[in-house]
Amino acid sequence: MLVAVLTYVGYGVLTLFGYLRDFMRQWKIEKCQNATEREEQKDFVPLYQDFENFYNRNLYMRIRDSWNRPICSVPGAKVDMMERVSHDYNWTFTYTGRVIKDIINMGSYNYLGFAQKAGTCQEAAAKVLSQYGAGVCSTRQEMGNLDKHEELEKLVARFLGVESAMAYGMGFATNSMNIPALVGKGCLILSDELNHASLVLGARLSGATIRIFKHNNMQSLEKLLKDAIVHGQPRTRRPWKKILILVEGIYSMEGSIVRLPEVIALKKKYKSYLYLDEAHSIGALGPTGRGVVEYFGLSPEDVDVMMGTFTKSFGAAGGYIGGKKELIDYLRTYSHSAVYATSLSPPVVEQIITSMKCIMGEDGTNVGKARVQQLAENTRYFRRRLKEMGFIIYGNEDSPVVPLMLYMPAKIGAFGREMLKRNIGVVVVGFPATPIIESRARFCLSAAHTKEMLDTALKEINEVGDLLQLKYSRHRLVPLLDRPFDETTYEETED
Repeated sequence: MLVAVLTYVGYGVLTLFGYLRDFMRQWKIEKCQNATEREEQKDFVPLYQDFENFYNRNLYMRIRDSWNRPICSVPGAKVDMMERVSHDYNWTFTYTGRVIKDIINMGSYNYLGFAQKAGTCQEAAAKVLSQYGAGVCSTRQEMGNLDKHEELEKLVARFLGVESAMAYGMGFATNSMNIPALVGKGCLILSDELNHASLVLGARLSGATIRIFKHNNMQSLEKLLKDAIVHGQPRTRRPWKKILILVEGIYSMEGSIVRLPEVIALKKKYKSYLYLDEAHSIGALGPTGRGVVEYFGLSPEDVDVMMGTFTKSFGAAGGYIGGKKELIDYLRTYSHSAVYATSLSPPVVEQIITSMKCIMGEDGTNVGKARVQQLAENTRYFRRRLKEMGFIIYGNEDSPVVPLMLYMPAKIGAFGREMLKRNIGVVVVGFPATPIIESRARFCLSAAHTKEMLDTALKEINEVGDLLQLKYSRHRLVPLLDRPFDETTYEETED
């Protein structure tokens, strides 16, 4: 309660000073650096609302140096970063010309470590680049359908255990352009309150009625399903044409895993459809990296639309949708991103094919399986150690997305800067990406992280946690020194 009150007080003080600074800028006491309409446009309707940028000007700008940091290397287990400084309180940045080397990368979604500049994936992609070039310059339906695209889609379908699959050039567009093709006016979408922006945009573009259920709350979802069937559409009371449930495998800000067995049970009970976004879970969950469906030991046939991206575990770009052949054939004709968007780049396709075959063991090695196991070990070890230190950690024990709670606005920028001083690159997140009092740092584990890297990062996190007083947890775990590296059992005691 004390932390929550202090967090609100912190935002209150920032807001108060924001109004004071805006008053000073209006009367030319302080130099106004933000974008404003030109004098001759004052009588026009404003192109951008000034007050809407209040948060940007007065809160975000104070800690803007925590984001958009330019890296100049492969985003692997370690990265090189260009040093930049600001002499006007983060309104503008200048580059010093110095490169900060070997920063431990705890922020990229490089779950299986395939974002690398050497190895079989890179060699295969380089070979295809010399044969096909970098771009296709056409859509799939015109002159952009390569044999590589066909090979990729057959491989994805086999990997997922579905009848057919289709690949797209952009993960975000896979959601935002395909949901409108599947549902429209007279349909109902039931969406988890913490769904990704691409799912939210796709739902809004569809024109369907949207209702939100509480995060991973099956009682809330069942109540909405019951109401939808009993009452039907507003005013007319006609039955809904379709009811589509939208969920994610791993929620990227919470680190939580969807309660898929219960969602599928409700879907079957109420005869609705299920759209599963596996952007963060494909490759990162399950004994062989097949995602959240394999993690729970379920059948892919129980999920109507299996969506995922190649941008994370596969170290490439683009997205896919898998399911029944009739569904994929329909999307090839009616999906905007299938008809109008340029095809996937050939070297990117080859990166996906090579990495996916590696995960499946079709390259003749156990490298892929070893990476999936290494990620699981790293995840459990890292989460357990943070809890032992006394931090509040969100999410499921097996989720490689690890949110560490910061809460107070001043600690968002301070944590990011202090970690960078110690050569650790982290992502800090605040409002509006999270609720206003739930600011956090988010770590993403990778199979490329060695135990030494994790121990170094944990040592520095421990130091910064003491410095910024971030160890809020009342339930500290007692470290068992004789426990092996991958053992996950622990004893919880009250502090």
